[in-house]
Amino acid sequence: MSTDAVAGDGALRRIAAVAVRHWFVTRRSPHRFLDIAVWPVFDMLLYGSIAMYVRQAGGDAATRTALSVVAGIVMWHVVYQSQIAVSSSFFEEIYARQLPSLLTTPLRPVEWVAGAAVQGLVRVGVGIAAVTAAAAVLFGFDLTGTGGAIVPVMALLLLTGWAIALIVMGVVMFLGTGTETLAFTLLFIMLPLSGAFYPVSVLPAWIQPVSAVLPTTYTFSAARAVATGDPAPWGEIGVAALATAALMAAAFGFAAFALRVFQRRGFVSRYQ
Repeated sequence: MSTDAVAGDGALRRIAAVAVRHWFVTRRSPHRFLDIAVWPVFDMLLYGSIAMYVRQAGGDAATRTALSVVAGIVMWHVVYQSQIAVSSSFFEEIYARQLPSLLTTPLRPVEWVAGAAVQGLVRVGVGIAAVTAAAAVLFGFDLTGTGGAIVPVMALLLLTGWAIALIVMGVVMFLGTGTETLAFTLLFIMLPLSGAFYPVSVLPAWIQPVSAVLPTTYTFSAARAVATGDPAPWGEIGVAALATAALMAAAFGFAAFALRVFQRRGFVSRYQ
């Protein structure tokens, strides 16, 4: 067997080990399923009820608005669950004081991220299944009936969540514990700016240029179009893909830089 094959097999085993480790942590802590499956259902109940109230106001525009809100909730939980899955896995290593140990093993940082992301896919799957079922049962919104264009939209939101998680990890490595709230703060800053539930044209004019640079703005806009029965906006999905790729590259670069500084300046001693 070649050296490359052995190295590749070892990398896959290490990635699988990270994924399994954090899945066991999740399984042993039932309260974690509140974030994964329970809160998404309550979000759907809350915002879905608002959407139905708007719909009952009458007219085709009201119906489209209601569909946009419900679809926005489903899409929002894709980016939320993917980001929280990777971020919380990193925080678990910090709280367990395992970070210094991990840095002395053959496990490479990119393998750890891949393992956490794989474990996160399970969480995303459970969360999206819960919120999609809630949308169908409570409000009659069938995500599977929106067409194939919803698949790349969800994939882009998944990647966006991972990118935000990398940025959060980099900031925490620079600034230390106590900055974990960024995992939630960044997401909820992006929520209104991205127009998850409405077009960004309703935002104040001076905020709209900020929205224009966020990849999630184009992704959520495409999701609304698909959910309301419009033709798939492949041009907009293409713009979202390019913007998401740029965000991923920047996030990986920032996280790698933060890790180098973290190791060279001895910041790792904070977590021993």
